Amino acid sequence: MVSPSQKPSVYSNMAALGKYGGHCIQKNSRFLLSNLEQLWGHRSFGWTPALRQQAAEANKESTETIVIPRKKTWSNVAVLEALASTVSKDPTAYHYQFQDDSYLSPRTTYELKLFALSQEAGRSAAKYFVNTNPKFFTKDFAEPHIPCLMPETVSLLLEEVSEEALKERIHLRKVTAAIDMYDQLLQAGTAVSMETSHELLDLICFFGDSDPVEGEELQMEDSEEFRMVKKKTKFNQPSNLQCTWKDDNNAERIFNLLPERDTRCYSALIRGMVKYGAYDKALSMFTEMLNNRLTGDVHIFNALISVTPKIQNTREKKWDLILELLTQMSQQKVQPNLLTFNTVLKCLSQCGPTAKTVALSILTEMKAIGIAPSLATYTYILWTFFKTASCAERNTDILQEMMLELEGTSFTCQDPDDIYFFGSAIKICLQSKDLELGYKVQSLVEVGENWRLLGDSFESSIYFGRFFSLLCQMEHIDVVLKWYARHVPSLFYPNSQGLRDLMQALDTDDRLDFLPAVWKEIQSLRHVHRPNLLEELISLMARDKHSPEVQESFAMCALEIKNVYESASRAKYNPTWSSMSLSNITTLLLRANKTQQAWDMLKLFKANNKVPSDDLLEDFLSVCRSDSSPQRAVELVQLSASFCLQSTQRLATRALAEFDLTEEQR
Repeated sequence: MVSPSQKPSVYSNMAALGKYGGHCIQKNSRFLLSNLEQLWGHRSFGWTPALRQQAAEANKESTETIVIPRKKTWSNVAVLEALASTVSKDPTAYHYQFQDDSYLSPRTTYELKLFALSQEAGRSAAKYFVNTNPKFFTKDFAEPHIPCLMPETVSLLLEEVSEEALKERIHLRKVTAAIDMYDQLLQAGTAVSMETSHELLDLICFFGDSDPVEGEELQMEDSEEFRMVKKKTKFNQPSNLQCTWKDDNNAERIFNLLPERDTRCYSALIRGMVKYGAYDKALSMFTEMLNNRLTGDVHIFNALISVTPKIQNTREKKWDLILELLTQMSQQKVQPNLLTFNTVLKCLSQCGPTAKTVALSILTEMKAIGIAPSLATYTYILWTFFKTASCAERNTDILQEMMLELEGTSFTCQDPDDIYFFGSAIKICLQSKDLELGYKVQSLVEVGENWRLLGDSFESSIYFGRFFSLLCQMEHIDVVLKWYARHVPSLFYPNSQGLRDLMQALDTDDRLDFLPAVWKEIQSLRHVHRPNLLEELISLMARDKHSPEVQESFAMCALEIKNVYESASRAKYNPTWSSMSLSNITTLLLRANKTQQAWDMLKLFKANNKVPSDDLLEDFLSVCRSDSSPQRAVELVQLSASFCLQSTQRLATRALAEFDLTEEQR
């Protein structure tokens, strides 16, 4: 039993023991940690000094600030572009737009245009049906949503007289309805904002105060039909596809009703007058704007400069008017843009020889103020310096400098006339017979997506046709055939002149054994009904003698061409027999020892009122001798006598001397 007096000593002894035990544990733990650190330093567990250094550097880098890269925005077709970059183009395949329907496989440029227009007409018809019957197309199956596949809002939703209803009609391009709504607003005493008035004037002036035709695109002037009509009309006459600007039309009426007229109002009116042929009126409106102490904008000056060749008749007056407009532009401190310089250069190309010195200074001025030229800029300079073929033959230094400057550059379309550069450049190369320069132009086409600037199918076929003609004239035939296989039919379809150039190239390099392949191409491209092309082909085949294998292939082609001629009587615009074509086919059949078919050809001479040549009859008589056919020789002499040929007596003498004839045959 422990007395109370003993308890403190016991507690103190227990505390001392606990303190001593804690001190020992702390001391031993420090000793243990120290030994472990030494052991860790001696035991590297397979780490070499190099690895330890790398680990230290990695640990150091991990302590630095981590910079998170910015989020990259991908386009909607980024995956398709990545997949497309993994495959190359198939030169033997037709254009991708025709690969969904095997029937739409064009063989000529005409069929390419026809099938493309047919597809577009089908899409337009489908779009019209969808837009006019939207209630049948309310369910959206596409995931994600594709707006262009759904019906467009083409019907008016707002019927009350309000500015919002006017904006709706402007947005839907309802010209007549927008004008009526504007008049109703004025009658109701409702003020229309200046911004809405600007949009209404733009709409009326763009469409010429009339509703656009159903299904008509805004870019009507870019269509092939418009360009073809424009080429057939004179430069200073408006095209029949465009309506004319009428006096006191709704655009002028609304303009005069405006309480306040600013530069934007004048700009819409002047550009509308320029578009629809009221050139003098546009110039008068510009003068009125200046009298009202308003400054013009760049669009007004561009429009007026573009019609200076149509306002003035002489070259000097054209340039004086351009200078006057540019001077006013500078005085009003209006900053020119790319289209301003391009418009000036385009007008300069019609100002005669004096334009050559001005064109290069304008190009220098463009670069000085930081405006990069487009392909249309260089196109107008080419038009200025190379008006005729003789100019290209004398000097191509301008084009050489251009190609040196543009080498490796990828372009985007900035001017509607950008598509004419490559065609104009390759034309100069063809006229000057400069193959090296032509290769530079083709290399520029292959940079990036510059091929898109070749234009539509018509302009593209012109470019490739000229490039191929240059190759045929200046390049070795093996290289020509490689380019032909690379471009046909994926990029263009040669016309009859292109195939004629190919045959001349084969003739120049003495490779006439390829003529059967050319005949296959003529059939594939559907040029079999062009008599000049067929006659040139069989003339080359019949001009010289070749090996038996080549002569056999020529004879097979001759028989196929004969079938084309024989079917001409049942069709329209097909080739008809000529003495040259009959003689050449007969010669080819004789050289291939096809005597019976050759004899049938001789009968066609009389049937088509043609006369065989003396040399052909002499050759036929020689074949009869080699075949030991006296009866055929006698018939040949009789055929010659029926044509009343002077060589009949000579043929008869040969037949008597070279054949054993019976009394009846004599």
